[in-house]
Amino acid sequence: MPHRTPAPPAAWPLVALFTSGYVAPYLLPTVVGRLDAHLPLSPAQAGLIGSVLLLGSAAAGFTLASRIPRHGPRPLARLGLLLAVLGYGTAAATAQLPLVIAGAVLGGFGSGTATAVAASGIAAQRDPHRTSALGLLSVSATAGALYLTLPRLGGGHWLPFAAIALVALVCWPATGRLPGADRTDRADGADGTDRAVRGSVRLPYPRAGMVLAGALMMWSLAQNALWGVSGRIGAQQAGLSEVTLGIVFAAALGAGLLGVTAASALGARLGRAFPVGVGTAVIACCVVLASHARGLGSFAAGEILWNAVYPVVLSYAIGLAAALDPRGRWAVLVGSASSLGVACGPVTGSLLAEGAGFPGMGLVLGGLLLAVAGPMAGVALHVGGRPLTPGSVRRRGGAPAAVLAAGAGTAAGSVPRVGAQELEVVELPQLRTRPLRVLLLSPTATRRARDRTRKRIRTDA
Repeated sequence: MPHRTPAPPAAWPLVALFTSGYVAPYLLPTVVGRLDAHLPLSPAQAGLIGSVLLLGSAAAGFTLASRIPRHGPRPLARLGLLLAVLGYGTAAATAQLPLVIAGAVLGGFGSGTATAVAASGIAAQRDPHRTSALGLLSVSATAGALYLTLPRLGGGHWLPFAAIALVALVCWPATGRLPGADRTDRADGADGTDRAVRGSVRLPYPRAGMVLAGALMMWSLAQNALWGVSGRIGAQQAGLSEVTLGIVFAAALGAGLLGVTAASALGARLGRAFPVGVGTAVIACCVVLASHARGLGSFAAGEILWNAVYPVVLSYAIGLAAALDPRGRWAVLVGSASSLGVACGPVTGSLLAEGAGFPGMGLVLGGLLLAVAGPMAGVALHVGGRPLTPGSVRRRGGAPAAVLAAGAGTAAGSVPRVGAQELEVVELPQLRTRPLRVLLLSPTATRRARDRTRKRIRTDA
C-alpha cells in the first residue's frame, strides 16, 4: 500500500491546547503568592510547590516526545486535559498539603501533555511561527482576564487552581478536531520496507537542537525566577496592593498581546536571529529594572516592557524549534527543556531573593540572560530556513530502501547528498518510462515453436 502522510491538524484546536498547557505557568505568581498567604508555607516552600507543578509538566514532555504519532494527538490531548482537571481540581478542593502537592503534580503532568501535543501539531503547520503566535495571544488574553478577575473573587489558595482546571475543561471540545492514532508505522508489505525506512529517520540538527534546548532551559529559568517572585517584589519592595498588582500584571499581559501581534505581522522579515538575540538582551534590562523597583512607576515599566518582549522572543524560539524537525520531535524536546527551566525558576528566584535580595537577584538573572542570548541567536543563524517535510517524499516503485531512507525529508524527485553537515538537495527531472511488457508463451505454443525450429534446421541441413 502507498504511504500517505496525514494532513496537519487545524490550527485552532492546537491554539486551544496551547492555551490550556501554558496557562499554569502564566498564573504562577498568583499561585505561589496564594499558597504562601493562605497555607502554612514559607515563600521558599510555596515556590517549591510551584516548581514541582512545572516539573510534572516537563516530565510529560520528555516522556511523550516520540510517542505522539503512535498513540495519536486526540487520545493524548484528552488524557492531558482530564489529568489537568482532576489534578488542579483536587488541589483546589482541599487544604491538606499532601493532596495539594499531589494535585499540583498531576495537573502539571496534564498541562505538559497538552503542551506536547500542541507543540507537535504546531511543528507540522505550514507556518509554525504564526500558529505559536496565535497560541501566545490566546494564553496572554486568558491569563490577563484571570488576573483582573481572581482578586475580586476573594481569597484562598483554591481560586487559581480552579481557574486552570476550568480552562482545561473549556478546551475539551477542541480535541474532537484532532486526528487519532497514526497507523502508518506498521509495515505495508511483507518485507517491512516502510517500517525500516521510517525507523531510519534520525533527529536532524542534533547539535543545534541540544544547544537550543540547553539555552532555552536557562532562558526560561531566568524568566520564571523573576516571574515567580514578581508579586513579592510588588507587594514588599514597591508597596502595592493585590488589586494594584493584578492591574499591573493584566496590563503587562496586554502589552504581551500587542508584542505577539507585531511579531505575527512581521513574520520572517527580520529573520529569527535578530528577534531572539536582541529581544533577550532587552529582557535582561527589564529584569534588572523590575527587580530594583521601589514604586509603582518603575515596577510597572519593567513588568510591562518585559512582558511585551518576552512572548515575542518565545514565539520565534518555538518557531525555531519547529524548524529543526517538521515531525515535531525537537519542538516537544525543546519545549520540555523550557518547562524544566520554568520549573526551577520559582525556587531559584526565592533562594536568590533570600540570599542576595531582589536587586541582587535581578543582576544575576540579567547576566544569565545575556549569556544565553548569543547561543540562541547562533542556532537561528545556523539553521536558517525550515527544512522540507517528510510528507513531500513520494515513493516510487523499484526504489531501494536505502534511497528512501536517505531521501526522507527531501522533496519529491530529489536526491540528498549525504556526508555534509546538512543535506544538500539536488533537483532531478522527472522521467516517465513506458512499462516493459513481457509475453509468456503457453505450453502448446512452446511445442509448436520448437517443432518449427527443428524443421527449419533439417531444411537448412
